[in-house]
Amino acid sequence: GGVPPATDLVLGATAGCLACFLTNPLEVVKTRLQLQGELQPPGTYPRPYRGVLRAAVAVCRADGLQGLQKGLAAGLLYQGLMNGVRFYCYSHAEDAGWTGYPGGTVAAGAVAGAVGAIVGSPAYLVKTHLQAQTLSTMAVGHQHNHESISGAFKSIYQQHGVVGLWRGVTGAVPRVAVGSAVQLATFASAKDWVCDRQWFRKGSWAAVLAGGMVSGVAVAVTMTPFDVISTRLYNQPVDADGTGKLYRGFLDCILQISSKEGLLGLYKGIGAVYLRLGPHTVLSLFFWEKLRNM
Repeated sequence: GGVPPATDLVLGATAGCLACFLTNPLEVVKTRLQLQGELQPPGTYPRPYRGVLRAAVAVCRADGLQGLQKGLAAGLLYQGLMNGVRFYCYSHAEDAGWTGYPGGTVAAGAVAGAVGAIVGSPAYLVKTHLQAQTLSTMAVGHQHNHESISGAFKSIYQQHGVVGLWRGVTGAVPRVAVGSAVQLATFASAKDWVCDRQWFRKGSWAAVLAGGMVSGVAVAVTMTPFDVISTRLYNQPVDADGTGKLYRGFLDCILQISSKEGLLGLYKGIGAVYLRLGPHTVLSLFFWEKLRNM
């Protein structure tokens, strides 16, 4: 508390962008791993990407070192919009005293995350398309073949109108709502817990990092299934009317992945999810906390 919501919007956007710049390579790897073997039984498809480190090497071989920063501009736009709105809404909830009620922190985090996801959805759509693009020999998932971020927005708008820019948002809202609720709730609780036991001094960077690391574990476990579903819905090919060719919606995506890839299919890329979310959670919350203190 103590920071005006409008200021939190700017600080949240800045924190998210700083974290995104450092963790985008893991986002690229995560996207490739989650699209690999789409709707195919385990062991029946080639695996150009095996594990986080080998997948990162494979990306570099196919797209060069710069391939690890594919979709960075769209990622920064998404993080700026989503986190700015998310922290703005959460700050309003803090000022109104809603986070002081039982479960208030979780509820405020979920609502703030859902609103942020809706606002940032077009940028996430383009980011996913760009990060999935690669050489045909290394391609996984549908290839949209956009030439740039501006070209991607223009192409989607021309083909499907404004509504097309929000395609896949039904997967993004639960993804960010769950992730945001768990992240903000566990971060606040973990930070207070380590300070109450005098392991770290209240307000110190170590307490902030400890809270962020616990949040990273919790977010990765709860968010990965939603993350896989979101990636699939955003990247799937669509008909001329905008209807998905692979999935009819959120529930259909869950059922198809579970039946064809097994329940573990919903946890594809969890290693990359944590290695990305862990540092991203730490960095975004660390930057947000320190910027607020300043």
